[in-house]
Amino acid sequence: MLEYDSEDLFSSVNDHHGVGDVWLIPLKLLDDDARAIQLGAVAALSIEAGQREFVGDPLRMMLLGMEEESRLPYVIESGGLAVGVLTLQCGAGGLAGWSDDDSAWLLRGFLIDSGSQGRGLGTRAARAAVEEARKLTARLGGGQAGVVLSVNERNPAGHVAYGRAGFVDAGRYLGGSSGPQRIMYRAFD
Repeated sequence: MLEYDSEDLFSSVNDHHGVGDVWLIPLKLLDDDARAIQLGAVAALSIEAGQREFVGDPLRMMLLGMEEESRLPYVIESGGLAVGVLTLQCGAGGLAGWSDDDSAWLLRGFLIDSGSQGRGLGTRAARAAVEEARKLTARLGGGQAGVVLSVNERNPAGHVAYGRAGFVDAGRYLGGSSGPQRIMYRAFD
């Protein structure tokens, strides 16, 4: 069973270039009232029509993450506002075309609100997700060595953002429901 530790409740990354912090808010650690507020903010996120096929509905993803034990859903905040969502999942690397399920955390359901795109928030949030996964591995002793994801080949902006966050292209994956994917991986520092 995945369990959070109450220390290091929120992970953050600052780019030190004056554009602000990105915080990952773990939904499973919040009380019911705080979770409801966060989910309301998630429901208000805006997604471009062309982005929907890659990421799906953010509220639905967060609710699914709350139900499944292996998923840890997070709201991405910047400047005190919800700007996106992501989920870390253990035991599911193969869903991104990775060679096994257990050597890496799966980063999935990652999106930045359309009004917040183009400011580097996706790159900083991806870095924060890797740091969060590293902390989880240290606490839980799962043995993961990094984070894996898949990005659709028709999503060059996503590919660039993940590359800026230190992910490297690890090959093609043809198992995605919306077409060919690029497998990307980042080892823990």
